[in-house]
This record gives sequence, C-alpha cells and structure tokens, in this order.
Amino acid sequence: MLTDAQGLSLCRLARAAITEALGGSAAVLPKGDVFLAPGACFVTLHRNGMLHGCIGSLVAHRPLAEDVVDNAVSAAFRDPRATELRPSDEQNLTVEVSVLSPMERIVAHNKEEALAQLVPGEHGVVLQHGNKRGTFLPQVWKDLPDKSVFWRELLRKAGLPPGFDSPDLQVFRYTVKKWREEPPCP
Repeated sequence: MLTDAQGLSLCRLARAAITEALGGSAAVLPKGDVFLAPGACFVTLHRNGMLHGCIGSLVAHRPLAEDVVDNAVSAAFRDPRATELRPSDEQNLTVEVSVLSPMERIVAHNKEEALAQLVPGEHGVVLQHGNKRGTFLPQVWKDLPDKSVFWRELLRKAGLPPGFDSPDLQVFRYTVKKWREEPPCP
C-alpha cells in the first residue's frame, strides 16, 4: 500500500492535472514504481465545501498515476454534478484521492446476508445487475449509516428499484486508503 507521502503526491497530481486542463502548466507524473503499477482510484472534489464531482475506476486497468490524472479531470469537468470551473476556481478545490483494493465478491442469497458481510465505514460496495451498476465509497457510510438506507440508495444509484431483489444481483466489496489536500492558502 502507499505511504502518506505518496498519497499526498497523488492529491497534488490530481490538482496539477486540473490546472493543466484549465490551461496551466503541464502536470508532472511522480516518479516511482508504485505510481507506474496498475491501480484503481476515485478522485473526489469539493468546491467551497460542496461536492463538485467524484469519478473513479473500480478495477486497476492502467498505471495508478494515469488513473489519478484521468479521474481528476473527469471529476472536475465531466461529472454531471460539476459546475463550470475557471482557472481561479482551482484554488477553491479540496482534492481527495481514494485508492481501492481489489474487489471481493460477496456470496449471499439475499440482502440480509449481503449486509451482514459489510462493515460500515470500512467497505465500499458495488451492486451490479446486468448492465446496471452503482458503487458507494466507504466514506458514504458517514452520510448513510443505516445499512438498509445505504442499500436502498445504492440500488437507486445503480438504476434499480428500491426493493429490488434477484438471485442475479452481484455484490462486491472493497476497501480504500484515502488522502485529502485542502485548498492552498491564499
């Protein structure tokens, strides 16, 4: 796993990628094998204390540094919740990078069995049925601490009805290690 210094380097990289996309200096990828190894991450941006965007990868499919760059730019400009950013707005962004562990399939016959295998605040969860899929990072448990409400909202995010239940519903869990960089002081 990454050290805190390496994690903060990823936050700085995410900010640099957004700055570059806004017409600033080119982002420089950090050096080291850990940044070149395949990795999956989510980049979450808050602007003046409000969620601006959150985009990520569930499966490691490219070098971690590249995943951070692409997800940072996507969270800043392509997330449907994102509002327009100007170069001066970058200074108002809080950048959070969450690096995901590999996903683990949960074997369960119903919602109750699946929920029993989840630890609030520790596990991120993916629900998938056919081509519909939704995930919540472990941080979402803070806002949705009740397991039933968490499940219902995750079904909704996946585009499934609130009481949906099917033997074909796939449930996965994962953990994250996250780092956060507050906006630079003026």
